[in-house]
Amino acid sequence: MEAVKISPKFQVVIPKKFRDILKLSPGQKVQMIVYGNRIEMIPLRTISEMKGFLKGIDTTVERERDRL
Repeated sequence: MEAVKISPKFQVVIPKKFRDILKLSPGQKVQMIVYGNRIEMIPLRTISEMKGFLKGIDTTVERERDRL
């Protein structure tokens, strides 16, 4: 967790540590969501960037007997 300051123009700088972890680039768009008393920023990715991001996910689902 890191604190950032809001500028007079209501801008904030995303700390380099977070930009590196999320592989953000200048001009990239993010989705902003108000969740309770906080703001969440979700990087928008192109379809080609999303390719393979679910690789290895466990897809087994316990099903009800009448749904088999």
